[in-house]
Amino acid sequence: MSRKSHGSRRTFIAAAGGIAGALGAGAGAGGGIAFAGAKSHAALDMHTAQDTVAEPFFGSHQNGIAAPSPMQSHTYFAALDITATDRKALIAMLQTWTAASARLTAGRLAMAPATPDQPFDSLDALDLGPSRLTLTFGFGPDLFTLAGKDRFGLAARRPAALVDLPAFPGEQLEARHTGGAVSVQACADDPQVAFHAVRELVRLAGGNATVRWTQAGFSTANRTQGTARNLMGFKDGTMNPPVGDAAVMNQHIWVGSEGPRWMQGGSYAVFRRIRIALEHWDQMKLGFQERTIGRHKLSGAPLGGTHEFDALDLKAQDKDGNPIIPATAHARLGAPSENAGAQMLRRAYNYTDGASFVAERWPPWKQAMEYDAGLMFIAYQHDPRRGFIPMFEKMSRIDALNQFTTHVGSAVFACPGGVRHGQYIGQGLFEAV
Repeated sequence: MSRKSHGSRRTFIAAAGGIAGALGAGAGAGGGIAFAGAKSHAALDMHTAQDTVAEPFFGSHQNGIAAPSPMQSHTYFAALDITATDRKALIAMLQTWTAASARLTAGRLAMAPATPDQPFDSLDALDLGPSRLTLTFGFGPDLFTLAGKDRFGLAARRPAALVDLPAFPGEQLEARHTGGAVSVQACADDPQVAFHAVRELVRLAGGNATVRWTQAGFSTANRTQGTARNLMGFKDGTMNPPVGDAAVMNQHIWVGSEGPRWMQGGSYAVFRRIRIALEHWDQMKLGFQERTIGRHKLSGAPLGGTHEFDALDLKAQDKDGNPIIPATAHARLGAPSENAGAQMLRRAYNYTDGASFVAERWPPWKQAMEYDAGLMFIAYQHDPRRGFIPMFEKMSRIDALNQFTTHVGSAVFACPGGVRHGQYIGQGLFEAV
């Protein structure tokens, strides 16, 4: 096809303007702008499907941390860099995001249609309904200071618990999966609903934010099978604290009066992109896999136990005096009793991003295949200094699972308390003390 037949970008934009004008010509007396053979804009704005559930956006906690239950089957996580030039523009973006989030979680358009040529929603999730969509926002270290600069006057308000994670043995972090000033996590039972929500928020950010990295994930948690399984085939999240126990959640997950006011009712999220060498794991015998994890693969029960939620008997020994749950077993090293009682709320998702092929030296015609797949680890906690950091310091050195896993992405975010009606996301951070 010739270049002339393609037409120029300017010609295309002009044509699009003509389409918008044609749409505007269809406006009726009621102000609804009609698509040919479709709904009016007013009707589109109420496009919720009645067969899916809407999760409330406003509340004392952000709705994607401890609720809903079971966890949604898909997620789309985005870390963004803030390019806003001043504090006022940043606040305006968060206010716009708040209004859009309340609409999106209700299954409505990101914006209410106003004029024919105003972008209000991509419509790619039209008629899919809310699909239990939740949106969770976090603030990373880069929001408070970047390259030593306090861009928005927030440096003094950075929480002490929002620490830069230390370097851990064995990790191979990649910049394309690391860091960020702001995080947005969309969870839904439909992958298109989750992606659509993040896509709309990025669009509404305008020139105030740009995407740094993204990660899509999936889970079986929404199924009737119970606890979700990771790609290694083991149940993941069995030792999660009971989200219905307010005392436990206040002790281990939610920030209380010891934290800054804007973080109270919030939590700290640690993100780790963990690549798993599934091509090697799949060659291991079942018994070896179970000793590596410290649990039975089928039932999820701890070794020596019968049921998934049986307590780990870390003192039990076999006839030769060896611990039934090995000293290097993943489940043992993550147990609260081995970590000064610390607990985290895991909201982990599986991911897969294709495969790569590397030529082996011998035989010369053979290629080694490696999946780019693994675990999108997300854990919420009261304080990473007493939760994830000391726990993983130990795991990174002696966990038997390390021979199959590599941490290639990392980030930490302060997820503020829930948004109240009439407020915007993280409002307390910007208010005078």
